[in-house]
Amino acid sequence: MLTDFFLSRGYSFFASGWTQFAAAFGLSFLIMFLFGRPFIAAMRRIQGKGQPISENVPEAHRKKAGTPTMGGLLVVLAIIISSVLFMPMNSFVGWVAILALVMFGAIGFVDDYKKVASQSKKAANGLSPATRLLLEGICVVILAYLVNKTMPPYIPAYSLAIGAGIILPLGLLYYVFAYFVICGSANATNITDGLDGMLAKLYMPVLVVLVVALYGATRIGFMDTVMFLPGASGLYGVLGAAFGAVLGFLWYNSKPASIFMGDVGSLALGGFMGTVAMLLKSEIIMGVAAGMMVLILMSSFIQTMFFKITRKATGTGRRVFLRAPLHHHFEELGWSETKIVERFFIVSVLFSGLALVLLKFA
Repeated sequence: MLTDFFLSRGYSFFASGWTQFAAAFGLSFLIMFLFGRPFIAAMRRIQGKGQPISENVPEAHRKKAGTPTMGGLLVVLAIIISSVLFMPMNSFVGWVAILALVMFGAIGFVDDYKKVASQSKKAANGLSPATRLLLEGICVVILAYLVNKTMPPYIPAYSLAIGAGIILPLGLLYYVFAYFVICGSANATNITDGLDGMLAKLYMPVLVVLVVALYGATRIGFMDTVMFLPGASGLYGVLGAAFGAVLGFLWYNSKPASIFMGDVGSLALGGFMGTVAMLLKSEIIMGVAAGMMVLILMSSFIQTMFFKITRKATGTGRRVFLRAPLHHHFEELGWSETKIVERFFIVSVLFSGLALVLLKFA
C-alpha cells in the first residue's frame, strides 16, 4: 500500500526489496514493542487464569500457571499490517504467504480458545488431533494450488526442484509433498513452543536462510542452486515483517515469559514458513535450516510410536526419552530452561549455517 503510494510519487528506492524488508521489519517490531504491554494486560483480563499448564510437562512448569497465552495474535496482526503496507499490492506470492499465516493462525486460535475456556490440564484439551490434521489438510490443498499458480511458465506444474538443475514433476503427489512440508512445519513450530523464548530463537535463523534464498531467487547468477523466481520479490516485505514481529515478541517472551505465543502464533508461523519455502522452491533447504525443530518433532513421534509398539508387544509401554518432546527430556536431566534454549539456539544456528552452505554450493 505505502510502497505503491511512494512509487507512484516517484520515490524509486521503494522498488528495492531491501527497502521494503527494512520498512516492514521496523514497523512490525515497533508494533510489537509499543503494543506488547497493553496487549498482555488485555489478555490477562480476558483470560483470567491464563493458559492451563499441561499435566505432561515437568513439575517446574507449574509455576507458569496464570501466564496469559495467545500472544501470537499480536504477532500475526503485526505481520499482516506491516506486510500489506510495504509489499507491492499486486504481489500474488505475498498474498499467498499472508493467507497461510491467517489460515493456520485461525486453526491455532480455535485450539487456544478451547484450552483457555476449558481450563483442563489434559494434554489434548484443544482440538482433537484428527480434527486439527483435517483442517490443516484443507488449508494445504488450497495453499499448494495457489503456490503452483505463482510459478513462472518455465517451471513444470506441480513439481519439486532439487537445486536449480533437477526438477521432478510430481502430479497429484505434489499435494502429499505439500502436506508434509507445510503441516510438518506447522506442527514442528507448534511443538517447539514449549519453553520461554525458544520458538522465537529457533525460528529466526530459519528466517535468515529464507531471506537469503529469496535474494538468490530474485538475482540471476547469485546462486546457481536456486531457481530464478522474479515474482518472489514480493516476499521481501512479508519476510521483513515476520522477522520484526518474532524479534519483538521475544522481548516479552524471554524468560520469565510475560505471555505465551499459543497455538495461534506457533501454527501460523509454521504454516507461513512452510508455504514461503514452497513459494521459493527451497523446501529441502528449509528442512535443513529447521533441523533443530525437526529433531524436536521427531522426538515426540518416536516416543509415542515406541511406547505404543512396546505396549502392544510386551503389555508395558516403554520410552526412549525421559519425557518428550526433546526439551523436556533435557529438563528431566537437570538442565535449566535457559541453558536448553541457548544450546538449542546454537544448534539451530549451525543447521542454518549448513543450509546456507548447501544453498550456495550444493
